[in-house]
Amino acid sequence: MFPGSDRPAISEVDLTLSEGRVLAILGSNGAGKTTLLRMLTTLAAPTSGTAKVAGHDIIRDGSAVRGRIGVVGQYAAVDEVLSGRANLELFGRLLGLNRATAKRRAEELLSQFDLIDAADRPVGKYSGGMRRRIDLAVALICKPDVLFIDEPTTGLDPVARRDLWAAVKARVCEGTAVVLTTQYLEEADALADDVVILREGRVLVAGTSWELKRLAGEPRTEVREPTLEDLYLQLHTGPAQVHPGKET
Repeated sequence: MFPGSDRPAISEVDLTLSEGRVLAILGSNGAGKTTLLRMLTTLAAPTSGTAKVAGHDIIRDGSAVRGRIGVVGQYAAVDEVLSGRANLELFGRLLGLNRATAKRRAEELLSQFDLIDAADRPVGKYSGGMRRRIDLAVALICKPDVLFIDEPTTGLDPVARRDLWAAVKARVCEGTAVVLTTQYLEEADALADDVVILREGRVLVAGTSWELKRLAGEPRTEVREPTLEDLYLQLHTGPAQVHPGKET
């Protein structure tokens, strides 16, 4: 329930997601995005209704669900004193990998997420973008079937946001199903196959990104001036990323 209200935090939400696809759950603060993710990941129990994740019921078979998913919350869940490599090896061991497999998997993920140079540095000294990447790497240590990400790029600069998008897309190409929450329309447009917009715990509208954009009116061409974000990306990645006056 919402604080001080009899209204359920989540009500009449019906979602379906297949492997290798991304579902974005959009909504303002308090719309119920995080509550929904907490229920789907067995961190909170629904008072009614049913849901299956990776073929397992979230209420009757929560342990099996947890064995098939990866979760990246809004805040870092890693040990800031340990290095990135040590965190990955630790989580691998906690999740049942033997020592050799945990070490091998840690090296694979450090390479995939471009963290080799920072592998032995304490996570507490990582930048915001690096911390999100190590969080994502930890969630993938056991190759989950479904990956849940709560507001993946909040607070990140444009380059870090783009790099995280690329990392998510790479996992999707490997067949992982991804459920992410976001407040950013451009993030949902860049990543999601399917989009659900929540308001006050209910589905306001759902469909593919293209379908929802069609609801806003007919296609149109917009000519815009370069933005400060364009300049930021140019300075960090080269002029090929910036197209002043480009039609979008």
